[in-house]
Amino acid sequence: MSTRKKATAKMTQIWARIGVYAFLIFAAAFFLLPLYVMLTTSFKSMDEIRLGQIFALPSSITFDAWRAAWSEACTGVSCEGVRGGFWNSVTIAVPSVVLPILLGAINGYALSWWKPKGSQWLFGVLMMGAFIPIQVMIYPLVKLEAAIGIYSSLPGIVVVHLVFAMPIMTLLFRNYYAGLPAELFKAARVDGGGFWRIFIQLVLPMSTPMLIVAAIMQITGVWNDYILGLTFAGRDNLPMTVQLNNVINTTTGERLYNLNMAATILTSAVPLLVYLISGRWFVRGIAAGAVK
Repeated sequence: MSTRKKATAKMTQIWARIGVYAFLIFAAAFFLLPLYVMLTTSFKSMDEIRLGQIFALPSSITFDAWRAAWSEACTGVSCEGVRGGFWNSVTIAVPSVVLPILLGAINGYALSWWKPKGSQWLFGVLMMGAFIPIQVMIYPLVKLEAAIGIYSSLPGIVVVHLVFAMPIMTLLFRNYYAGLPAELFKAARVDGGGFWRIFIQLVLPMSTPMLIVAAIMQITGVWNDYILGLTFAGRDNLPMTVQLNNVINTTTGERLYNLNMAATILTSAVPLLVYLISGRWFVRGIAAGAVK
């Protein structure tokens, strides 16, 4: 009887494992199939696309759609591809990633261990800001930036990204620092360390997992943003997502699906590379308590 129970338990484990792998394979196929269609379509000619064999591999690979999407596609009255939008996105993303992470780390550090007067109220206000929809704040921010003269400019879009990123960045760093051993900070204070010395020499070197998590979240959020870039960046600083929308919607005559797919992949390349390169660090940051 005991042997039969063991055999039954073993079979149950085997079927459970098969079920888990089947679900993972299905989930992977569900998310990777659109990417496969986009890639194969971008390498096909329009004559081959007209055959309607959407899942078929290209009979002859051509990079004409990629070249046109990068430097020749029309984005309104300009026909310079998404190349300009790429560099605009880089220009917007660098300060919009560095500043929120730096200020969020300082805020989280202060709210975790120094707790200045009114810190609980400040933290509560920041948390309320994390749950306010972006659409609700667009019009007040437009009026405010127009009043101070930075609307439709690079500083204007960077400030907006900074405002919307501060609550979540502060929350992440505060929770991470709150999980660090209190003895380290007490010993540093006994040794004469002040606010900035402890932060720079002790806290930041221990923050690598959290910094990577915050960077991944902020890079993907800023790069994939559309509505804020469209509203606040101005005509000279439109990010790549806005340029992609213009490429797809300004097409006249025949719709060039291979060009549209290539432009879409070019636009999403940076977030994809960030996830592929830093994915394991993201998991480590979460496991280390970054999002407790």
